[in-house]
Amino acid sequence: MLEKLFKLREHGSNVRTEVLAGVTTFLTMAYIIFVNPMMMADAGIDPGAAFVATCLAAAIGSLVMGLWANYPIALAPGMGLNAFFSYTVVGSMGYSWQVALGAVFLSGFLFFLLSLFRIREWIIDSIPLPLRSAIAAGIGLFLALIALKSAGLVVDHPVTLVTMGNLGQPEPLLAAAGFAVIVALSYRKVTGAVMIGILLVTAASFLLGLSHLDGLVSAPPSLKPTFLELDIKGALEVGLLSVVFAFLFVDLFDTSGTLIGVAQKANLVEADGKMPRLGRALMADSTATMAGAALGTSTTTSYIESTAGISAGGRTGLTACVVALLFLLSMFFSPLATAVPGYATAPALLFVAVLMTHGLVQINWDDLTEAAPVVVTALAMPLTFSIANGIALGFISWTVIKLLAGRWRELNPSLYVLAGLFVIKLALFS
Repeated sequence: MLEKLFKLREHGSNVRTEVLAGVTTFLTMAYIIFVNPMMMADAGIDPGAAFVATCLAAAIGSLVMGLWANYPIALAPGMGLNAFFSYTVVGSMGYSWQVALGAVFLSGFLFFLLSLFRIREWIIDSIPLPLRSAIAAGIGLFLALIALKSAGLVVDHPVTLVTMGNLGQPEPLLAAAGFAVIVALSYRKVTGAVMIGILLVTAASFLLGLSHLDGLVSAPPSLKPTFLELDIKGALEVGLLSVVFAFLFVDLFDTSGTLIGVAQKANLVEADGKMPRLGRALMADSTATMAGAALGTSTTTSYIESTAGISAGGRTGLTACVVALLFLLSMFFSPLATAVPGYATAPALLFVAVLMTHGLVQINWDDLTEAAPVVVTALAMPLTFSIANGIALGFISWTVIKLLAGRWRELNPSLYVLAGLFVIKLALFS
């Protein structure tokens, strides 16, 4: 049955290898079951329901990807987009989490339509690569600021806006130590480095009496507080259209980049450079986003950590199905997830931030018409505490600077349209 379903022999794999690959992928991305509920809780969502929604969204997305698209790619609520959900849409803009979930659902539905009608390639090709790299880096810096704040390493200041936290307290020191451990283990290519770092800081917190654990295994918490609580009608408000676009835009590029990168590493790309069953993979991603919003979590997307399982030999959807099963089993470990303090997950956020800023190496820093919009985009996200603002200022600055520099031939119609729409948005709905 497995051979018929996943074509194991055709891909040069077997059940044992695929199971091992699935376990490997899960260990590298399981940190999300600790991090995401905490970030959703900051938006006012019940942490227990958010924990279950995180596990179910990851399981559904990975299962659809495995069974329908037959790719060894796992999905879960995405880092960066969960921060945008909690700290910008709900925190800064003041929308309810129900409306924010509605915006996530709409972005997933639009993503599904774009995948269905194959408009994705046109959109991606129309956006300059440096601007895409800047958006990823900006999200990384946004996560870094949240991580440093959660760790207590950076605090607010009435004069300078931010300043150093109190390093005489154990929490910032534990967070800093956890980050160092994660980086060192990742450099040594230890599987599950991020997970190990979180658990080590949590264990140290228990030993120092800073937190406590009430059991290890229990029945999953109730999903009732968030199940089908999304407000799609509220999300259709004009002022929220830029938010829906931001969710869609980031997920579109994040997913496309991840799928292509993972497929290349697994040698699943055809001779002409195209990825077979790409439409199915994209629709699996968008379906998972809509399902996750209905359950009660932010955008669900493909995880680059899937490359860990591919390095272990995973080549088919059976790898993703194993990940799905492990996420379902994780629902019974909710006491452990709720016992993890914020300063234990902060190192994971900071580590992801480091990985996301890597795209800046692709920028031609000698070309000021390219470097300036990139810096504006990347810095605007953490400093305005909004991914949407960073994207808007990035498109506007790129278009205006290229025009004034006399390099208008490098612009395409979509850039003019998007820049114009963002000017209207910032002028009327900021």
